[in-house]
Amino acid sequence: MELMIVMAIISVLATLAVPSFIGAIKSAREAVLKEDLSVMRAAIDSYTMDKQKAPQTMDDLVQEGYLRSIPVDPMTKSSDTWVTDTSDALHSLDQTEPGIDDVHSGSQETGSDGQPYSSW
Repeated sequence: MELMIVMAIISVLATLAVPSFIGAIKSAREAVLKEDLSVMRAAIDSYTMDKQKAPQTMDDLVQEGYLRSIPVDPMTKSSDTWVTDTSDALHSLDQTEPGIDDVHSGSQETGSDGQPYSSW
């Protein structure tokens, strides 16, 4: 009988703890995504200003030393799923070639703010 009571208490505590644990994991992944996007966008801007042309691929940022490596998208768990925005607009007077001007997550899931991660 005592064992049944202990098992019931453990299951109630687990039922209460699991949603909090899952929420904490999601918020941690979102924080990593925000930081990765910020770092990659700053690298794109620095590359564009330094080279007077935008990077053509994300690998250009790694090869030129602006990033050590392309980070893993915390939502898709892959470094190949980043979606880049390319425009023909030039962002500075010295810029000679258009290229990548923004990056987003490849995930179609919705974040805690109600927006899809792909629009962050």
